[in-house]
Amino acid sequence: MTTRTVRTIQTAQGTQDRLTEALPIELRDDVQGIENKVINVYEDVEFQSIIGFGGAITEASVVTASKLSQANSKRILDAYYDQKDGIGYTICRTHINSCDFSLGNYTYVQDDDAELESFDIGHDRELMIPYIQQAKALAGDNFTFYASPWSPPAWMKTTGEMNNGGKLKPEYRNAWARYYVKFIEAYEAEGLPVWGLTVQNEAKAVQIWDSCIYTAEEERDFVRDYLGPELHRAGRADVKVMIWDHNKERVYDRARTAFEDAEATKYIWGLGFHWYSGDHFEALQAVKHRYPSKGLIFTEGCHEGGVQLGSWKSGERYAHDIIGNLNNGMEGWTDWNIVLDEQGGPNHVGNYCDTPIIADTKNDSLTFQSSYYYIGHFSKYIRPGAVRIGCTKYTENLQTTAFRNPDGEIVVVILNRTDEQQPYVLRNREQVAEGSIPAHGIQTLLFNL
Repeated sequence: MTTRTVRTIQTAQGTQDRLTEALPIELRDDVQGIENKVINVYEDVEFQSIIGFGGAITEASVVTASKLSQANSKRILDAYYDQKDGIGYTICRTHINSCDFSLGNYTYVQDDDAELESFDIGHDRELMIPYIQQAKALAGDNFTFYASPWSPPAWMKTTGEMNNGGKLKPEYRNAWARYYVKFIEAYEAEGLPVWGLTVQNEAKAVQIWDSCIYTAEEERDFVRDYLGPELHRAGRADVKVMIWDHNKERVYDRARTAFEDAEATKYIWGLGFHWYSGDHFEALQAVKHRYPSKGLIFTEGCHEGGVQLGSWKSGERYAHDIIGNLNNGMEGWTDWNIVLDEQGGPNHVGNYCDTPIIADTKNDSLTFQSSYYYIGHFSKYIRPGAVRIGCTKYTENLQTTAFRNPDGEIVVVILNRTDEQQPYVLRNREQVAEGSIPAHGIQTLLFNL
């Protein structure tokens, strides 16, 4: 077999490498039968296919971008959604009604309008929709857009307010189901096809911001008896409905409640999850094992507690979680806000967070964090339609995952969170290539079969 060149893309702490093409390595015939330090890649062992990677375009993101020069506002979108000059995002999430990363509570209807005759997304047309439209233009045909509500209108809830939890009043379940359909129709009239919906952001959390609580049974019943039938009546059975949209420690419990109901499961495409309660990668594996036909999408994650400029741990946390999720069945990945200001906002309750790109709105400048580059090692090279393939590693000092892109290219991502350089021998089809990865570094290896 002829020698194969392996391109090496690298980001590493203490270096200038940021998604930088390093020297390639060569796959040559394994005449010695190398056994040690091996990373195996088996392209004939196939797992899930990939929808894509992306982030959330929130009101906070677009307000932040609007305070910058037009050049920097555009640079943010190019950095994310342009495959050649950016990191190739194709997914976008947004919020139905307000969320904590809005300037305040808002909805699309007037109070007590159960018929939804006043429904109007005029609020979103000002800044949010134009920005999402630009992202769509950059991503092209692979653009995947979905939306999540943080809270129904206050008058639909048991507490009479959008913040601080509360539940949807039973008498408004039908109106709330129709609300999703109205949202889909309104956004699609703006040229933004809606691929999917999550039923409720963080369905278990009573937050001081926009929030609404569903038990597993309540969410199942709402989808089965109201949301699912309403989407079908509107001719929108194609819209992917995702339950849970919360942390991984309970994904299996919520999946079992919803997917074991013969009627409810017909309407549910899959399950969304966050990372705030820890790894729980095996929980994803349990869901995928028990319900292999259901989709799994990471719908939100961020570093809480405000801006952490220069943090290297943030990038490593993203990569660790992405690899763990991918290796246990995840099909799509969505970061939280794509950009925030120097404070980590705006946020109407002071729940400031970090983002891969931080904008200094006072000085019209952008800071690209380690997380931006680490995410890019996946999103730029693992393309929509890629299939995860078999991959084994020789040490717990490394994390690895591997994919075959639709064009046949093999993509291997290697993460080293240790303080030492780690050697490895890449092995595929009885050929081997000797390489190494720097301390606190990440590499994407690219080669053809």
